[in-house]
Amino acid sequence: MKLATLQTLMAAIEEGSLRGAARRIGTSQPALTKMIRELELELGTTLLHRTSRGVQATAQGRVLYEHALKATRELGQAVDEIHQMNGQMVGDLHISAVPVAVMLLIPELLRTFGQAYPEVRLRVSEELYVAQLQRLRTREVDITVGGIPDELPPGEFVIEPLIQTTMVPTARTGSRWLQARTLADLQEARWVFTGAHSNSGYARLLFESHGLKTPPVGAVVNSTLALLSLVATGDYVGLMPSQIASHPMALPYISVVPIAERGYPLTIGAILRSDTVPSPLLRNVLTHLHRAAHQVGDAT
Repeated sequence: MKLATLQTLMAAIEEGSLRGAARRIGTSQPALTKMIRELELELGTTLLHRTSRGVQATAQGRVLYEHALKATRELGQAVDEIHQMNGQMVGDLHISAVPVAVMLLIPELLRTFGQAYPEVRLRVSEELYVAQLQRLRTREVDITVGGIPDELPPGEFVIEPLIQTTMVPTARTGSRWLQARTLADLQEARWVFTGAHSNSGYARLLFESHGLKTPPVGAVVNSTLALLSLVATGDYVGLMPSQIASHPMALPYISVVPIAERGYPLTIGAILRSDTVPSPLLRNVLTHLHRAAHQVGDAT
């Protein structure tokens, strides 16, 4: 089974047509059709459903596609790492980051790292904590920058702390909940929880840390935009990093509830898988993240 043959199958599945796949890899349609047919004969199974509208992967084709995708990705990473070991910083790196990291750390990382290594392609996606860890586990991202929770499985990840933040309660400007002076005053408010379900999120941890009952769940979101939109326009309370709550773009719409208790303290750090040795490229990204964090610390 040749890599080039697997790449033709991948192209056909991704393009949804043999003509599009042939155009993409730079060969004729009959030649591509022959390669896929030979692969099907080798495996003794049908890999593609052919219809008048194009092609679709069979169940067997989908299994082969997923493994081929992983294999080609890892081969590409191996080639990049060999170049990096030889001093040539090239390749791709995918970073997922929580909003406060996107706001405070990522711009400086892109500036300094981009100047030092212009041939490296950095991809940044903004995500909340739960989605980050899942994508890190499945190797869809190389590194995540987010809140470091207490319940991380021991030994699964390598953690490098970067900056500190405090999750503070916020409400719409003019909201009645801004009159609250203690956390207990907010127990009857409808809260926006962040995470995959109502049992997750920092709001629950904040109330539990003060020996209080978890407040009613008004909504559960896994998006910063949804959190901001609900809090800014509805009768909700939600926890946000203090740096986002006090940002000039947010100030006209939301305010920090002035309760006596301190908000929920949170360490933002870089999280990597522990089962892989960081590449030279990844180690350099970590160095630039620490520089960006140091600059944030100096500014505050």
